[in-house]
Amino acid sequence: MNSKCYRTGWSLMVGLATSLLALPSLAAPLTLDEALRLAENTAPSLNAQDSKIQAAASAAIPAGELPEPKLILGLQNFPISGPSRGRIDDDFMTMQLAGIKQEVPNSYKRKARIEVAGAGIDRATAERRIERLNVRLSTAMAWIRSYSVERKDALFQEFYKENRLLNDTVRAEIASGRAQPADAVTPKQEAAQLEEQQDDLIRQRTQARAALKRWIGPAANEKPAGSLVDWPVDTSGYVHRLHKHPKLAAFEPMTREAQAKVHEAESEKHSDWSWEVDYQHRAREFGDMVSVQFTFDLPLFPDSRQNPKIAAKYAELNQIEAEREAALREHNQELEDELANYERQNRAVRRSKESLVPLAKEKVELSMASYRAGKGDLGSVLTARREFIEARLKQIDVEEQQALTSARLYLAYGESTQ
Repeated sequence: MNSKCYRTGWSLMVGLATSLLALPSLAAPLTLDEALRLAENTAPSLNAQDSKIQAAASAAIPAGELPEPKLILGLQNFPISGPSRGRIDDDFMTMQLAGIKQEVPNSYKRKARIEVAGAGIDRATAERRIERLNVRLSTAMAWIRSYSVERKDALFQEFYKENRLLNDTVRAEIASGRAQPADAVTPKQEAAQLEEQQDDLIRQRTQARAALKRWIGPAANEKPAGSLVDWPVDTSGYVHRLHKHPKLAAFEPMTREAQAKVHEAESEKHSDWSWEVDYQHRAREFGDMVSVQFTFDLPLFPDSRQNPKIAAKYAELNQIEAEREAALREHNQELEDELANYERQNRAVRRSKESLVPLAKEKVELSMASYRAGKGDLGSVLTARREFIEARLKQIDVEEQQALTSARLYLAYGESTQ
């Protein structure tokens, strides 16, 4: 009986704990930092890169080792005619052979293979840094867009409240005889237009959360919390650290890998060799024998064999160096464009906060005051209100664009190059 009660109580405790842990209110707020942490811990592409590094490290272990030795078993000088035909122990020349053969690539080749393997590990590591940057950038972009959608949606609650106040004002004006009865329809039309705009926000929210879910999974369904991060943008520092961008830094191990492959091709001009030891057993009346032999490659035709391979590897090395220069120029242009955009967006944010939104708000207040005093029409009020709504929504847009640009700059040229 006690055991049964204990089991029942334990089941209730486990169920209660599970339910509490499942409550959304107990989940970590989906701030930008939390989204970036989740992306790094769960992104499948980063797990794939980790496996790639592990594979390269494992492949590097035997890179400089000698090939596996070969076991040789055979029968030599077996008679197929004459008086000893078909017998293994009648002829003194017939021998049962067992031996070991070891191939030995030249030292230049083994050293080059070690260099290729080491550069492969560094290249895989550099490619993971590129993928980490891609994951963090994509996650930050998706979170910022999702956060901006929620900011706009929150504004609409204010717009609806103001619309209800407008409706009350219009009804009061109609009741006092200072407005036409047809004016009562106008606030309802504005409310319908607000609903249309909010419907588009619902679509944008779904798209933003879908983009974020790609990187952090189901946690993207949580409402973004916190605020836009004001990342520091070091204009001159970014220019000086341009070559440390992960995509540019990856060319260093790629170049070393290509150079190592050139050395490996050049090593073909040096002779590989092998040694072999054989034990040869004969009939009892004949003595057993031991043989030792050495074999050497003879690279006698380099113009038609080794030199073309070396030329091909040099061409690949030149290709990588040219691609690096092209990528450097491309990133330099992108950086200058992003810095120019950031400065323009900074001015746009200041202009929106300091003049566009305040002026639009003042216009609404003045239009409403004129309407209440019987000196203005309702159309002017609606026009002013529409401009105010657009100004506030545009303010969120310019702040979003500023945040997206600062994220691209900081994550690509600040954080990842330190």
